[in-house]
This record gives sequence, structure tokens and C-alpha cells, in this order.
Amino acid sequence: MDASDPVGAARRDAAIRDAIAEHRSRDGALLPMLHAIQDAIGFVPGDAVAAVAEALNLSLADVHGVLSYYHHFRHEAPARHRVALCRAEACLAAGGDALLEHAQATLGCQLGERRADGALELEAVYCLGLCANAPSALVDGRPRARVDADALQRIATECGVGGAKEQQS
Repeated sequence: MDASDPVGAARRDAAIRDAIAEHRSRDGALLPMLHAIQDAIGFVPGDAVAAVAEALNLSLADVHGVLSYYHHFRHEAPARHRVALCRAEACLAAGGDALLEHAQATLGCQLGERRADGALELEAVYCLGLCANAPSALVDGRPRARVDADALQRIATECGVGGAKEQQS
């Protein structure tokens, strides 16, 4: 598979066609269609915007507006791993700011960014419902409670990015 096209054009095109075919006749089809595309390939590519707009007789601006409004939708292929730190009040009160600083150093990227090697992206999430076990995170969609420096080191190792302890040696 071409590194510049991690999803593959044929798979991407098929996902777009399938989502359009499955949802085109539904009332309020836009969101289910966009979700189906992202569920199939991990993001909603630019070429899907025109296809979806045409299928639903919407303007490109209408489709782009929905994609940009909902933070859930991705516009590029996701990193291999996603670490989302809770930035809600309970997690902040339990050391969330210090945890964020440590995560950025340990994981090798800033909040809202991905590592240059595409291995991991670090995102914010606002409340995971684990307030009694703060601070918390999601790692590849799985919740983690009571995240501390040692847990971040384990997360880095699980995601294959080494971490601060390995980078120092």
C-alpha cells in the first residue's frame, strides 16, 4: 500500500459509494452518510464532499459546514493510535494540566496534533464520565482511569512511541 495513500483509493471510493447507496433515500441522510464513510475508512476525504453533496442535492458548503461543525469528523486519515486526555473540571482538578505537559513530552506531540511519524495523535476530550477516577484518558477508544506518569509511559510503549524514559537513554 502506498504510504501517501494509507487507506487506498479503491477502498475509499467503495466506502463513499456504499454510504451514498445505503443512506441516500433516508430523511436526514447527511449525518448517517458521513458517519458511514468515516466508520468505513477512518475519515471523510475531500473527494467525498462533492459526491455526498451531489447525491443529496446539497451545496458543497452545506456538506463542508456539517463536517466542520462536528468535531467528530476527520478530514485526514487518523494516526495509528489516538490518545485523548480528559480536560474537564474533575480531571483538571486532579492534576490534568501537569498530566498534559507530561503527555506532550512523553508521547512526542502537542495537544491537537499528531506525531510526524503518524504513530499517534494527542487530543482533548471533555468528560469521560470517570470523574471519581480522575484524571482519565481514552487510548484507542478504551477508557483509562487514574492516569499518571507511569501510566503515560505504559501508553507510550503500547503505542510504540517509546516515551521520555527511552528517549533519555
